[in-house]
Amino acid sequence: MFTFLLWCVLFVLCWPLAILALVLYPLVWLILLPFRLVGFVVTGVLEAVWIVVTLPFRVLRAIARV
Repeated sequence: MFTFLLWCVLFVLCWPLAILALVLYPLVWLILLPFRLVGFVVTGVLEAVWIVVTLPFRVLRAIARV
């Protein structure tokens, strides 16, 4: 909602810039989409590696509690 209100203010102050922003926003979103997907994949892989690395310690700690 705040973004829309900000766009409305921009439209009142400088309508050509507001129209340009309205047209370019989807294009920028499409260009940045692959980087977002790569970020999700990298985060998932690093979490999986962390789980594999810390698994022996968690197993030993569970055995020590019993």
